[in-house]
Amino acid sequence: MMEFLLDTSDLTTIKKYLDIIPLSGVTTNPSIIKKGGKVNFFAHLRKIREILGTQRTFHVQVVGTTTNQMLADAHRIRDKVGEDVYIKIPTNEAGLAAMKILKKEDFKITATAIYTTFQGYLAIEAGADYLAPYYNRMVNMNIDAAHVIAALSKQIAVSHVATKVLAASFHTVEQVDSSIENGAQAVTMGPDILATGLGLSMISGAVNDFTQDWKSIYGDTTIANLDVY
Repeated sequence: MMEFLLDTSDLTTIKKYLDIIPLSGVTTNPSIIKKGGKVNFFAHLRKIREILGTQRTFHVQVVGTTTNQMLADAHRIRDKVGEDVYIKIPTNEAGLAAMKILKKEDFKITATAIYTTFQGYLAIEAGADYLAPYYNRMVNMNIDAAHVIAALSKQIAVSHVATKVLAASFHTVEQVDSSIENGAQAVTMGPDILATGLGLSMISGAVNDFTQDWKSIYGDTTIANLDVY
Protein backbone atom coordinates (compact mmCIF):
# COMPACT_ATOMS: atom_id res chain seq x y z
CA MET A 1 0.00 0.00 0.00
CA MET A 2 1.31 3.43 -0.97
CA GLU A 3 1.97 5.79 1.95
CA PHE A 4 1.48 9.56 1.61
CA LEU A 5 2.96 11.69 4.39
CA LEU A 6 3.01 15.43 5.04
CA ASP A 7 6.29 17.22 5.70
CA THR A 8 5.01 19.87 8.12
CA SER A 9 4.47 20.72 11.77
CA ASP A 10 1.51 23.05 11.21
CA LEU A 11 -1.49 21.73 13.13
CA THR A 12 -4.11 23.41 10.93
CA THR A 13 -2.54 21.99 7.77
CA ILE A 14 -2.38 18.49 9.23
CA LYS A 15 -6.03 18.62 10.26
CA LYS A 16 -7.01 19.93 6.82
CA TYR A 17 -5.33 17.19 4.81
CA LEU A 18 -6.34 14.50 7.26
CA ASP A 19 -9.86 15.07 5.93
CA ILE A 20 -8.80 15.26 2.28
CA ILE A 21 -6.17 12.62 1.47
CA PRO A 22 -5.42 9.10 2.75
CA LEU A 23 -2.76 10.54 5.07
CA SER A 24 -0.33 7.95 6.38
CA GLY A 25 1.68 10.18 8.70
CA VAL A 26 3.74 13.31 9.28
CA THR A 27 7.45 14.03 9.10
CA THR A 28 9.23 16.95 10.75
CA ASN A 29 12.75 18.30 11.07
CA PRO A 30 14.30 21.38 12.70
CA SER A 31 13.91 23.46 9.52
CA ILE A 32 10.19 22.68 9.37
CA ILE A 33 9.75 23.45 13.06
CA LYS A 34 11.48 26.80 12.50
CA LYS A 35 8.86 27.82 9.91
CA GLY A 36 6.21 27.84 12.62
CA GLY A 37 8.27 29.93 15.02
CA LYS A 38 9.43 28.92 18.47
CA VAL A 39 6.89 26.63 20.14
CA ASN A 40 6.74 24.50 23.27
CA PHE A 41 8.53 21.72 21.44
CA PHE A 42 7.34 18.58 23.18
CA ALA A 43 3.82 19.90 23.78
CA HIS A 44 3.54 20.72 20.08
CA LEU A 45 4.75 17.27 19.05
CA ARG A 46 2.22 15.66 21.38
CA LYS A 47 -0.53 17.70 19.71
CA ILE A 48 0.56 16.35 16.32
CA ARG A 49 0.62 12.82 17.72
CA GLU A 50 -2.90 13.31 19.09
CA ILE A 51 -4.20 14.58 15.75
CA LEU A 52 -2.64 11.66 13.87
CA GLY A 53 -3.89 8.99 16.26
CA THR A 54 -2.26 5.60 16.58
CA GLN A 55 -2.78 4.36 13.02
CA ARG A 56 -0.47 6.90 11.36
CA THR A 57 3.30 7.30 11.63
CA PHE A 58 5.06 10.30 13.13
CA HIS A 59 8.73 10.99 12.37
CA VAL A 60 10.82 13.34 14.53
CA GLN A 61 14.46 14.22 13.90
CA VAL A 62 17.32 14.31 16.39
CA VAL A 63 19.58 17.37 16.42
CA GLY A 64 22.64 15.94 18.20
CA THR A 65 25.73 15.49 16.03
CA THR A 66 27.58 12.78 17.94
CA THR A 67 26.36 9.24 18.49
CA ASN A 68 25.84 9.84 22.22
CA GLN A 69 23.95 13.07 21.57
CA MET A 70 21.71 11.32 19.02
CA LEU A 71 21.01 8.53 21.51
CA ALA A 72 20.12 11.05 24.20
CA ASP A 73 17.84 12.97 21.81
CA ALA A 74 16.14 9.74 20.71
CA HIS A 75 15.39 8.66 24.27
CA ARG A 76 14.03 12.09 25.19
CA ILE A 77 11.81 12.23 22.11
CA ARG A 78 10.36 8.80 22.79
CA ASP A 79 9.88 9.56 26.47
CA LYS A 80 8.04 12.80 25.73
CA VAL A 81 6.13 11.92 22.55
CA GLY A 82 5.42 8.18 22.78
CA GLU A 83 6.74 4.71 22.15
CA ASP A 84 5.53 4.57 18.55
CA VAL A 85 7.40 7.66 17.28
CA TYR A 86 9.93 7.15 14.49
CA ILE A 87 13.30 8.72 15.24
CA LYS A 88 14.88 10.40 12.22
CA ILE A 89 18.66 9.98 12.26
CA PRO A 90 21.13 11.24 9.63
CA THR A 91 22.90 8.50 7.70
CA ASN A 92 26.51 9.30 8.54
CA GLU A 93 29.05 7.54 10.76
CA ALA A 94 27.64 8.82 14.03
CA GLY A 95 24.10 8.19 12.87
CA LEU A 96 24.67 4.63 11.69
CA ALA A 97 26.27 3.80 15.04
CA ALA A 98 23.24 5.28 16.81
CA MET A 99 20.83 3.32 14.59
CA LYS A 100 22.45 0.00 15.52
CA ILE A 101 22.20 0.76 19.22
CA LEU A 102 18.66 2.09 19.08
CA LYS A 103 17.35 -0.87 17.06
CA LYS A 104 18.58 -3.18 19.85
CA GLU A 105 16.37 -1.09 22.16
CA ASP A 106 13.35 -1.53 19.86
CA PHE A 107 13.30 2.04 18.59
CA LYS A 108 11.64 2.81 15.27
CA ILE A 109 14.17 4.44 12.96
CA THR A 110 13.94 6.60 9.84
CA ALA A 111 17.36 6.97 8.23
CA THR A 112 17.45 10.45 6.77
CA ALA A 113 19.71 12.73 4.69
CA ILE A 114 20.33 9.96 2.17
CA TYR A 115 21.95 11.00 -1.09
CA THR A 116 23.59 7.77 -2.28
CA THR A 117 22.82 4.09 -2.65
CA PHE A 118 25.84 3.39 -0.41
CA GLN A 119 24.25 5.24 2.47
CA GLY A 120 20.98 3.46 1.89
CA TYR A 121 22.54 0.01 1.78
CA LEU A 122 24.26 0.64 5.11
CA ALA A 123 21.05 1.95 6.68
CA ILE A 124 19.17 -1.14 5.54
CA GLU A 125 21.75 -3.36 7.23
CA ALA A 126 21.63 -1.16 10.35
CA GLY A 127 17.95 -2.05 10.63
CA ALA A 128 16.32 1.23 9.61
CA ASP A 129 12.54 1.00 9.22
CA TYR A 130 12.43 3.80 6.63
CA LEU A 131 15.03 5.30 4.29
CA ALA A 132 14.56 8.98 3.42
CA PRO A 133 16.43 9.86 0.20
CA TYR A 134 16.39 13.59 -0.59
CA TYR A 135 15.11 13.74 -4.15
CA ASN A 136 15.42 17.41 -5.12
CA ARG A 137 18.67 17.87 -3.22
CA MET A 138 20.13 14.98 -5.20
CA VAL A 139 18.93 16.57 -8.42
CA ASN A 140 20.65 19.81 -7.46
CA MET A 141 23.88 17.88 -6.93
CA ASN A 142 23.59 16.15 -10.33
CA ILE A 143 22.86 12.82 -8.63
CA ASP A 144 20.38 10.55 -10.41
CA ALA A 145 17.68 10.52 -7.73
CA ALA A 146 15.43 8.11 -9.60
CA HIS A 147 18.28 5.60 -9.91
CA VAL A 148 19.10 5.83 -6.20
CA ILE A 149 15.48 5.16 -5.23
CA ALA A 150 15.16 2.30 -7.72
CA ALA A 151 18.38 0.69 -6.47
CA LEU A 152 17.35 0.95 -2.83
CA SER A 153 13.90 -0.45 -3.57
CA LYS A 154 15.48 -3.36 -5.43
CA GLN A 155 17.88 -4.10 -2.58
CA ILE A 156 15.02 -4.12 -0.08
CA ALA A 157 13.15 -6.63 -2.22
CA VAL A 158 16.24 -8.82 -2.68
CA SER A 159 17.06 -8.75 1.03
CA HIS A 160 13.45 -9.51 2.06
CA VAL A 161 13.55 -6.90 4.80
CA ALA A 162 10.73 -4.71 6.12
CA THR A 163 12.55 -1.45 5.38
CA LYS A 164 10.65 1.04 3.21
CA VAL A 165 11.84 3.89 1.01
CA LEU A 166 10.28 7.14 2.24
CA ALA A 167 11.27 9.58 -0.50
CA ALA A 168 11.51 13.22 0.61
CA SER A 169 12.69 16.70 -0.39
CA PHE A 170 10.50 17.41 -3.40
CA HIS A 171 10.31 20.53 -5.53
CA THR A 172 7.72 19.32 -8.06
CA VAL A 173 4.85 16.87 -8.32
CA GLU A 174 6.78 15.16 -11.13
CA GLN A 175 9.52 14.26 -8.63
CA VAL A 176 6.94 12.66 -6.35
CA ASP A 177 5.59 10.63 -9.28
CA SER A 178 9.10 9.58 -10.26
CA SER A 179 9.81 8.32 -6.75
CA ILE A 180 6.70 6.16 -6.75
CA GLU A 181 7.37 4.90 -10.27
CA ASN A 182 10.87 3.86 -9.19
CA GLY A 183 9.69 1.83 -6.24
CA ALA A 184 9.36 4.15 -3.25
CA GLN A 185 6.78 2.70 -0.89
CA ALA A 186 6.19 6.06 0.77
CA VAL A 187 6.60 9.77 -0.01
CA THR A 188 6.54 12.80 2.24
CA MET A 189 5.86 16.22 0.77
CA GLY A 190 5.17 19.76 1.83
CA PRO A 191 1.60 21.07 1.65
CA ASP A 192 2.67 23.29 -1.27
CA ILE A 193 3.32 20.20 -3.40
CA LEU A 194 -0.06 18.73 -2.50
CA ALA A 195 -1.81 22.01 -3.26
CA THR A 196 -0.09 22.20 -6.64
CA GLY A 197 -0.94 18.62 -7.55
CA LEU A 198 -4.61 19.02 -6.66
CA GLY A 199 -5.07 22.59 -7.83
CA LEU A 200 -4.32 22.24 -11.54
CA SER A 201 -6.36 24.58 -13.71
CA MET A 202 -7.49 21.72 -15.96
CA ILE A 203 -9.06 19.97 -12.95
CA SER A 204 -11.12 23.00 -11.97
CA GLY A 205 -11.91 23.56 -15.65
CA ALA A 206 -13.29 20.03 -16.04
CA VAL A 207 -15.36 20.35 -12.85
CA ASN A 208 -16.78 23.68 -14.05
CA ASP A 209 -17.70 22.17 -17.43
CA PHE A 210 -19.58 19.33 -15.75
CA THR A 211 -21.39 21.79 -13.47
CA GLN A 212 -22.46 24.02 -16.34
CA ASP A 213 -23.68 21.05 -18.40
CA TRP A 214 -25.74 19.84 -15.43
CA LYS A 215 -27.24 23.30 -14.85
CA SER A 216 -28.19 23.60 -18.51
CA ILE A 217 -30.49 20.59 -18.05
CA TYR A 218 -31.67 20.65 -14.43
CA GLY A 219 -30.99 24.19 -13.30
CA ASP A 220 -29.31 25.37 -10.15
CA THR A 221 -29.78 22.22 -8.05
CA THR A 222 -27.71 19.22 -7.02
CA ILE A 223 -28.46 15.52 -7.42
CA ALA A 224 -29.24 15.32 -3.71
CA ASN A 225 -31.93 17.98 -4.09
CA LEU A 226 -33.30 16.80 -7.43
CA ASP A 227 -37.05 16.13 -7.57
CA VAL A 228 -37.85 12.50 -8.35
CA TYR A 229 -38.95 11.96 -11.94
